[in-house]
Amino acid sequence: MKQNNSACARPEDQRYPAVKTFAWGLQHVLTMYGGIIAPPLIIGSAAGLGAADIGLLVTAALFISGLSTLLQSLGVPFFGSRLPLVQGVSFAGVATMVTLATGGGLPVVFGAVIASSLLGLLITPFFAQIIRFFPPVVTGCVITVIGLSLMPVAARWAMGGNIKASDWGSPSNIGLAAFTLGVILLLNRMGRGSVTRIAVLAAMVIGTLAAVAAGKANFSGVFDGDWVAMPTLFAFGAPVFDGAAILSMFLIVLVLLTETTAGLMAIGEIVGTDVNGKRIANGLRADMLTSAIAPVFNSFPQSAFAQNIGLVAITSIKSRFVVSAGGLILVALGLLPVLGRIIACIPMPVLGGAGVVLFGSVAASGIRTLAKVDYKENMNLVVVATALAFGMIPIVMPTFYDRFPDWVHTLLHSGISATCLVAFLLNILFNTRLLSSRRRVPEVS
Repeated sequence: MKQNNSACARPEDQRYPAVKTFAWGLQHVLTMYGGIIAPPLIIGSAAGLGAADIGLLVTAALFISGLSTLLQSLGVPFFGSRLPLVQGVSFAGVATMVTLATGGGLPVVFGAVIASSLLGLLITPFFAQIIRFFPPVVTGCVITVIGLSLMPVAARWAMGGNIKASDWGSPSNIGLAAFTLGVILLLNRMGRGSVTRIAVLAAMVIGTLAAVAAGKANFSGVFDGDWVAMPTLFAFGAPVFDGAAILSMFLIVLVLLTETTAGLMAIGEIVGTDVNGKRIANGLRADMLTSAIAPVFNSFPQSAFAQNIGLVAITSIKSRFVVSAGGLILVALGLLPVLGRIIACIPMPVLGGAGVVLFGSVAASGIRTLAKVDYKENMNLVVVATALAFGMIPIVMPTFYDRFPDWVHTLLHSGISATCLVAFLLNILFNTRLLSSRRRVPEVS
């Protein structure tokens, strides 16, 4: 069966045979699984929930992230960018939601998420209009920092994922990550065609088998517990709408809108397709709608996952239908906890070895974009240098903004949002005014 390329007007509309589509979709799920289950684990623990209730939060996160990915990749009128963008529970609001959960419980968290996401839905047209202020000098900085900001995640995975574990940072953990990385590199060097496109998935399977042989993976508990579990609406009670909580979450929503805008531009650059204001608006509306619906299913705000942008970059599989297949798998994981338990058995060092290549590919795509920038007789070098520096501050010194007001910490503690904000403002300050003054000279003379 041949892939259908002839009628494709855009790279993201390319279709593949079903087996390949779902295999590559599974690759997306494996890439982001660790990141998607971490927020509900953290928030559930802070709320004092038991293991069963935390498990409910995890399956809810998988289910709603799958629905969100399907909406974003397939799209309906006015909702969804129709780009290969994987959605998941965002880390950006974890700290704020932990504070709210500790003080008022999950109903206060869910009420704040619903209200703030609906407010975000109302302001998405504004964010869609600022696309003209994101030339390569801005997008290149943002894409680069997206990749760099994920490298600590890959390092933590390679060290074992759990700082309290006895084998944290052990040579065996890092060796397993290096082995997985080596398999990816070998498959890309020696493989051809479809082999290179499943290199990450194949390396994860091989790395997991090596971990089993070394006694570092255990699948004995896979069949313990329910096999099927339907979502329960408002399992923790009706949402509570508190004004202060809504305001604090609305700041997070602004960050999510900024990061999703950056993700949409990044994936557009990697895929090589046009991402205009209309497409960004549709993408942001899908983001905010699913974030508002998520609490109904006991989940949290959604945003684009940068990990999967890296997977698109390294595999060159640009089809949004592959991502939608990953969305279907996520929905299945949310309904079939047994499948989730299988994937959860993949050792963190294996994910870490894959993460090095995936996240580095995002940074490399940003560097490639920055190579297109004209650095002569303008302030672009200053814009790039300053934006990258601000983006690196939270990465190399996570506590840098801890003593600042909460709103400053919320906006700048993420290297992605800090880079986006600084590059955006400096480009307007230096280059937009400069271009405007140059254009006015011929008119005066």
